[in-house]
Amino acid sequence: MARTARSAAHDADAFTALAERYRRELQLHCYRMLGSYEDSEDLVQETLLRAWRARHGFEAEGPSSFRAWLYRIATNACIDALAKRPRRVLPYDVAPAADPAAPPPPDADLPWLQPYPDRLLAPSDDEPDAAVVAKETIELAFLAAIQHLPPRQRAVLLLRDVLGFSAKDTASLLQTSVAAANSALQRARATLRQRLPERRLDWAPSAEPSAQDRALLARYMDAQQRGDAAALEAVLREDARVSFPPAPLWYDGRAAFRKAAERHAAPGAYRFVPTAANMQPATAIYLRRPGDTAFRPLVLEVLRIEDGQVAEILDFGLPELFAAFGLPATL
Repeated sequence: MARTARSAAHDADAFTALAERYRRELQLHCYRMLGSYEDSEDLVQETLLRAWRARHGFEAEGPSSFRAWLYRIATNACIDALAKRPRRVLPYDVAPAADPAAPPPPDADLPWLQPYPDRLLAPSDDEPDAAVVAKETIELAFLAAIQHLPPRQRAVLLLRDVLGFSAKDTASLLQTSVAAANSALQRARATLRQRLPERRLDWAPSAEPSAQDRALLARYMDAQQRGDAAALEAVLREDARVSFPPAPLWYDGRAAFRKAAERHAAPGAYRFVPTAANMQPATAIYLRRPGDTAFRPLVLEVLRIEDGQVAEILDFGLPELFAAFGLPATL
């Protein structure tokens, strides 16, 4: 691979073709670092641009892996970006649980955590080195937890525990000592133990949603579509938590969510389309408002399932992301 990279360094088309083999996994790395699908698109492009500009520097690195070299560039580009922006948040981070009887607050211009399309997670045939994505390293609970890590601790944790780089290689990628990298990893792991849900290992499978999860998603969508309160109650845990970024709004418990939905749901007809985000069951919700002739994107809902019921719903009011999920603009 190193010899191939050297020979491609003088040919723009050959270098681009070689680097593009790693675009998808590099974008996923940038997403984990940044918590934003949109930012990950920008940063993977920045990574490939930096790599082209620095391509002759790779020649001096001897047998070093071209893939590891790209990860060095991507990680440092993300650290540079994180130095200029606050961490990504969810409504639980910025507001107390809402009173379902009160009017919902307006949207807030905050750096919200974003979902990631499952259709971009599977390595393609021309990505031979890409690691299979483990669910626990892409689910939203994990992404929300690592947002609390300083950028370099976040980078060390991802390089070591997610991507499997050695302590020596991680230190080299971050241009630090092995001792410093190991110390950062220990601190990062301690923070994650505090931030991740207590029963996480019980509910986090290591693969995509199961047939049971998909069946539960279908029951949930059907109950919502028909407005069947009893059926909806059967699929939701009593302590289910529901949040609505980009509004600083969340409800604590099934009863609060149902009461709020009865009072504040937007008028019109709804359609639910199954999809998948962060290896979790999800649904795209379309709304046809009174007087309109088409169903238009409203929210992407990502569900966390625990013990056969929906334990958490994240309602991302980000219709601009529908295209990234391969969803139609209208129904």
